[in-house]
Amino acid sequence: MLELMLCSLLTILPDYLFRRFGQGKRFGKEITLYSVWFELRWGIVTCLMLTIGLITLIFYYHPSTNSATLYYRTVPIVPEINGRVAEVYVRGVSGEVEQGAPIFRLDSSTQKAAAESARRKIAEVEAAMVAAQSDILASEGKAQEARSALQQAIDELETKQELNRRGAGIVAVREIERLQNVVNGRQGSVAAATAAKQTAEAQFNTLLPAQKASAQAALAQAEVEIAKTTIRAGVKGRVEQFSLRSGDIVNPFMRSAGVLIPEGAGRKAIAAGFGQIEAQVMKVGMLAEVTCISKPWTVIPMVVTGVQDFIAAGQFRGGEQLIDAQQVVRPGTILVFLEPLYQGGLEGVTPGSSCIANAYTGNHELIESGKLSTSKKLALHAVDAVGVVHAMILRIQAIVLPIQTLVFSGH
Repeated sequence: MLELMLCSLLTILPDYLFRRFGQGKRFGKEITLYSVWFELRWGIVTCLMLTIGLITLIFYYHPSTNSATLYYRTVPIVPEINGRVAEVYVRGVSGEVEQGAPIFRLDSSTQKAAAESARRKIAEVEAAMVAAQSDILASEGKAQEARSALQQAIDELETKQELNRRGAGIVAVREIERLQNVVNGRQGSVAAATAAKQTAEAQFNTLLPAQKASAQAALAQAEVEIAKTTIRAGVKGRVEQFSLRSGDIVNPFMRSAGVLIPEGAGRKAIAAGFGQIEAQVMKVGMLAEVTCISKPWTVIPMVVTGVQDFIAAGQFRGGEQLIDAQQVVRPGTILVFLEPLYQGGLEGVTPGSSCIANAYTGNHELIESGKLSTSKKLALHAVDAVGVVHAMILRIQAIVLPIQTLVFSGH
């Protein structure tokens, strides 16, 4: 309507002034309801053509959308294990929580029993290590005793052999053979005692430490499982819709305990979906404006900080069925991220609020570059100038939106 009124001032009004003062025709006389089309046909046709061209120019170079929202991320409060709730630390259905603060705790009797079993196993292994030290000392004593007995048998054998060399027949051959057998037997005793000591040392240095390490690993695992029973806030934020109570069963695959909204979520940027035809126009750095339902009668200056290179409507997941292009019922939009031009621009706007967004094409730098002809400069000046019309439309929408919501929608 605003474009039509503007174009009529440039077409219909001059045509009427010519008919009135140039040809002397007056309303109600020569110009009536039935003859207005014939009398003002040039102005009306030109007005319609100019209006259509102006609307096309405005909406192409200065796109607008009603699909703008302050999206915010939510974190489901879900434990890593199944269990029954033993204690709830957040009172009520909502509340502020700090990062790392406990939210609720599951029953941990099974995990504590496993941890106590691991501690007992560690104590048992440590006692076995003390006993192994005693076995090493006992084996060392037996080995020393066997070496002494062997040395005594060797000395006695050598003495008898020396006497036998000096005088034949002094020592019986049978006696020398017996002493040789005694030496051989005591050498076996020394070897057995040494092997027993090595076994005790291997048990003390290798087997028992490995058993202790396994028990310590089991204890650490049990303590990790105990820690999992206390669910803590991963980020600072606010817990909402938290209706969990002691005795409830929580399953990480079927039921979450509530929702955690991170601090500052939905207060930094607005995500807006513009038409696909604006793909060549939307650029990072474009100025924009938004007005939101949750903050009526306010126009917030914004700037485009990101333009998504893909349209969500065209995505598919590989499977056993072929993709049919007719499955895309509605054409997708270009996702654009808008951030406030000034700090604190989104204060007072409730996260999740629906907004109306306008983006404005600016050609000032291109015009001032001196690389364009005069006609192109005039054309780009016209493109930038018609953005004022769109800005006026947005302000009219900002004024009418609360009235439309509260009065005409029945809310």
